[in-house]
Amino acid sequence: MFLRFAAAITVLTTLAIGLTLLGETVGFFREVSPGAFFGSTEWSPTFADPSFGVWPLVNGTLLVAGIGIVFAVPLGLLVAIYLSEYARPRVRRILKPFLEILAGIPTVVLGFFALHFVTQVVLKPIFPDIKTFNALSAGLVVGLMIVPMIASLSEDAMRAVPASLREGAYGLGASKRTVALRIVLPAAISGVVSAIVLGLARAIGETMIVAIAGGNQPTMTFNPLHGIQTMTAFIVQVSLGDTQYGSIAYRTIFAVATTLFVMTFALNVVAHKIARRFREAYE
Repeated sequence: MFLRFAAAITVLTTLAIGLTLLGETVGFFREVSPGAFFGSTEWSPTFADPSFGVWPLVNGTLLVAGIGIVFAVPLGLLVAIYLSEYARPRVRRILKPFLEILAGIPTVVLGFFALHFVTQVVLKPIFPDIKTFNALSAGLVVGLMIVPMIASLSEDAMRAVPASLREGAYGLGASKRTVALRIVLPAAISGVVSAIVLGLARAIGETMIVAIAGGNQPTMTFNPLHGIQTMTAFIVQVSLGDTQYGSIAYRTIFAVATTLFVMTFALNVVAHKIARRFREAYE
């Protein structure tokens, strides 16, 4: 009974969030047509002559999250494979806390790290034309932020693989690398996919890093060297301003948040189907 209640809380919380967003979002679309929201690439809802095309925010969100996940997945999986298959117990006991420390660094600190170190020290010598506020440094540091999550969850999934599978492969003469890549990783693929999806969702929902390092410039660009604005950064910008309650600018927060909610929900549904297909194929 208690377990059912605990499970019901998660469902009810999700429904409550959806209903909270839905009310103001419906009010927004009574004043702004869906065509103006989804059919334009101009976003300036707080200007005297407002435009409500959400695609610059979606573009900035996906650009930063894409850079982050491309950086984090290979590094996180390599760390997970090393900890699961190669590291000695003593080394694992030392490295695991360092991963947890990295995961616990406040994102506002990582934002200034991206702005002052990654952009100025790392990227500026390579890309002299890079803007002070840019998507590349924000994406790389977002990727660094989610590496511990992907590595830790993937390592847990790999360590849960039965030892008999490893021993059988070793008995047939397989090398450690073959066992790690051909036996352990496929057997743990559902857990690995879940870790990657959680990391991607975390990257999409990140706020402070992109608000500080991204530049809050809602431009429709695919150039990571330029400034962008993500959906979460816009929500923070408007929430901290002098926006009047109930105004159309205020309701844009909920319209953008609903769009973000639908994106992450769809991402989780697709990832669940992919993980189940991999699990069924391996079984």
